[in-house]
Amino acid sequence: MKFVTLLLFILVVNCVFSQQTINGTIQHGGLTREYILYVPASYQSGTAVPLVFNFHGYTSNATEQMNYANFRPIADTANFIIVHPMGTNDGSGQPFWNAGWGGTVDDIGFTQALMDTIASQFSINQNRIYSTGMSNGGFMSYGLACSLSNRFAAIASVTGSMNYSQSLSCSPQHPMPVLEIHGTADATVPYNGIFNTMDSISKVLRYWVNFNNCDVVPTVTQVPNTNLTDGSTAEHYIYSNGNNGVEVEHFKVIGGGHTWPGSPFIIGVTNQDFNACKEIWRFFSKYDLNGKILGLDQLEQMPIVVYPNPVEEIFKINGTNALESIEVLDVAGNKVPFSLNNSKELNVSGLKSGIYFCHLETGNQSVSIKFVKL
Repeated sequence: MKFVTLLLFILVVNCVFSQQTINGTIQHGGLTREYILYVPASYQSGTAVPLVFNFHGYTSNATEQMNYANFRPIADTANFIIVHPMGTNDGSGQPFWNAGWGGTVDDIGFTQALMDTIASQFSINQNRIYSTGMSNGGFMSYGLACSLSNRFAAIASVTGSMNYSQSLSCSPQHPMPVLEIHGTADATVPYNGIFNTMDSISKVLRYWVNFNNCDVVPTVTQVPNTNLTDGSTAEHYIYSNGNNGVEVEHFKVIGGGHTWPGSPFIIGVTNQDFNACKEIWRFFSKYDLNGKILGLDQLEQMPIVVYPNPVEEIFKINGTNALESIEVLDVAGNKVPFSLNNSKELNVSGLKSGIYFCHLETGNQSVSIKFVKL
């Protein structure tokens, strides 16, 4: 019995201390950039796992974000790696992300370089990289969705928004799942926006709903008000049926402030009816770069679909094993050339940018699917 107890103790100790929190640096843009990496005990080299970027807010830092928006317990069970990047100081000496806020620091390039560095040291699933963040970190996540979408499968923002008219220059390369969590009483990043500075949350949601071709009327549910003393309630909005199965979600925290729901660190009005970290991972875990992750049983029941859409080079065909013919047509109905990598992958890299139709014939159906060539 003593031997069994000792063995269990050793196993528990080894499990706890096999987790890694790594303080690292890389050189980028002539600067030494810092980050904190969290690798769960469940990670095994050679098995590709998701990577989650967790960006701090303005005046905050990587350590504070790691503790305030704590994904580590979730990573321990879901087996993903978390990186907490550190911003640079602005003219006032405060840490920030240059999410279109001015200055010369290339934080988009830094993010890409950091991603590549981590992928060279750990086994990362390149189709399952995500970004979230608080406030300025939420702005940064939207910036990545606009400017580095080929590397990110989904993004989530807590108390962040998009810069005023940023949508006019936003150019995502695939349908982008977006989750926004925001309080209606946020005095730092107001829910209704600031003219000529930042967009309202309704405008942000409208942009992504339209871009993803989601249903414009959401499903709305009331989050159970399990905490009667937190000074707030919450509503959950889901805009469904977007391209590639993508959805846009929003937790509207009625009376909520500039805070992270579910955090044990209470700063102002902090909603405790739901946990933002858990909801963000639930949201992320549904998607990879191709859109919603589907099981084989779901794929067999789906109508024929092609993805990704829009596409740069190659798109795949799902929903049938009995293709008899494939044609690609331009908007005038003319056949255009393409090549087949195999029966389920079309290479359209030679096409000019524009709108096309993929016409598919199977044993029992004929479908034409519109797609956009980037």
